[in-house]
Amino acid sequence: MIATERLVLRSWRDEDVAPFQRICSDPEVMATLGPPLDMAGARQRVEWMRQHEAAYGHCFWALERRDDARLIGWCGVIRGDMGPVADKVEIGWRLARDCWGAGYASEGARAAAAWSFANLSDEEIRAITWEGNVRSRAVMDRLGMHYCAGLDFDHPKLEEGDRLRRHVVYALPRAAWAGA
Repeated sequence: MIATERLVLRSWRDEDVAPFQRICSDPEVMATLGPPLDMAGARQRVEWMRQHEAAYGHCFWALERRDDARLIGWCGVIRGDMGPVADKVEIGWRLARDCWGAGYASEGARAAAAWSFANLSDEEIRAITWEGNVRSRAVMDRLGMHYCAGLDFDHPKLEEGDRLRRHVVYALPRAAWAGA
């Protein structure tokens, strides 16, 4: 468990599936991420995170607000599995729509980055997103990540012609984090 002033990043629980599915079925939340998830899809995603955490010691953890213990999304790091994040530490977040603009993504991502640099030997953290996802790109900028123009790629899990297919890559070197 990682705690910040307002958030807790923690392992997933069975009771997280339904609130996570509500987040992932919101068309606004999923507009830059892909199709909304039904209950089976949300359950599968949570189970994948649990398996990833069991194998690597980290995942995109359940993101909970401290003041009311509400699950508001996910935030953390995984071991990337495609393109320019394959076998790299990949940081990511997803928040409920009513939690946007409150600084939760930046706060959680800072905590995840700090945990990563304290506990993993990787020399950098990477992040990917659809090229038009200005909100996530702004979080990446606030973290001190830099855009890696030469690493842009077409997401291999998305069909040709899918407007979300083109992805950008950001990186945060350990030395830059240490100097921040």
